[in-house]
Amino acid sequence: MAHSSPQSVKPTGGRWGLVVAAVLVQLALGAVYAWSVFNQPLQEQFGWSKTQVVLPFTVAIGTIFIGSLIGGRIQDRRGPRPVALGGGLLYGIGNILASLTSSSDQLWLLIVTYGVVGGIGLGAVYITPIAMLSKWFPDRRGLITGIAVAGFGFGAVIVAPVAKALLSGTADKPSVFLPLGIAYLIAILLGASVFRNPPQGYHVPGFTPKTSGRAVAGTRVYTLGEALRTRQWYLLTAILTLNVTCGIALISQAADAAQTIAGVSAATAATLVGILGLFNGAGRVAWAWLSDRIGRMSAFIGMLVLQAICFFILPHAGAFAVFAVLAAVVYLSYGGGFGTMPATAADYFGTPNAGAVYGAMIVAWSIGGVVGPLITSGLFEASGDSYTLPFTVIAIIALVALVLPPITKLPTAPSGPRPHNEVTGP
Repeated sequence: MAHSSPQSVKPTGGRWGLVVAAVLVQLALGAVYAWSVFNQPLQEQFGWSKTQVVLPFTVAIGTIFIGSLIGGRIQDRRGPRPVALGGGLLYGIGNILASLTSSSDQLWLLIVTYGVVGGIGLGAVYITPIAMLSKWFPDRRGLITGIAVAGFGFGAVIVAPVAKALLSGTADKPSVFLPLGIAYLIAILLGASVFRNPPQGYHVPGFTPKTSGRAVAGTRVYTLGEALRTRQWYLLTAILTLNVTCGIALISQAADAAQTIAGVSAATAATLVGILGLFNGAGRVAWAWLSDRIGRMSAFIGMLVLQAICFFILPHAGAFAVFAVLAAVVYLSYGGGFGTMPATAADYFGTPNAGAVYGAMIVAWSIGGVVGPLITSGLFEASGDSYTLPFTVIAIIALVALVLPPITKLPTAPSGPRPHNEVTGP
């Protein structure tokens, strides 16, 4: 029986199948962005305040960093599959256990299960397809990392209407987390079961890294410790933190804000949340693709400018169509940060240690994910249930963030191509 020689095997064979698996996994993770659909039902059942009811979501986002940091470091040594499978178990079980919440004095249970357990699992899984696919696609780094996280943005498109239907059919609102958690668990385990890094010495035939133009990669490969000793790591993390703070301030309140500002029904608001998930996902692909052409920092400037404009106008957008358009632009820009930053980190620090380097950078998501919702909910209640003050403050934050991209340069000069065998690990 004849056997194929290594030379006859296409080096890039099967890599697009990994993209499909990654998107399936990210769809399950992105369900977290449908949280605003749960706000009012949980408030009505348990009498929690707006600040209280966003705590499980806030803690989930706040603990993502723990999972991404630990998972990223393990992935660089053991490969993506065990990290994604283990994190998927945590994420699914956290959601399933959240269904046990049964009284108003059990907010802590929802925070621990959905927030802490689910959030850590989410972070561990989230980082794996990003680091994995950046190694498989050095020729399409911006586009492919955008696609890798697009599923996350699209997750709410599926889950928001499903969760709304489940919530309307039961008086015990937390019970909805049981079927949802089981569905998330199955999707993640299926997708993660095929995750793998490229083999030693992998390269894309005919591809030579850019040494000129706008989206240029550096020439050094950094370990996590080396990256943390550069000012660029902190500048990139700050840019992502502020972009997250702005976008998630709206995401955490999208359904409520649509009802308060535009006067729509809860059902219409839930539908809008699902549709906005499309823009979250599309922004991850579109901005990442655009950053390959106009440059990473130019892309971030565009995202922040658009969010500043939208947040200044949003509190006064009484017409639902206007509110929806402005919210869609915010979601596009928010998603764009997550689509563009993995490619940016890979350009700046290399891909062999991408799991650890970008995994540590996910602290930006945790910080912004805590600060944004707390600012919005806190100022909303302090200003007499109005979104004018909180959204104006968020707009100012976006403007302040504009000082960072112009001063964030590559840590190494793009003086030559990277070696083709920069991919290492199982």
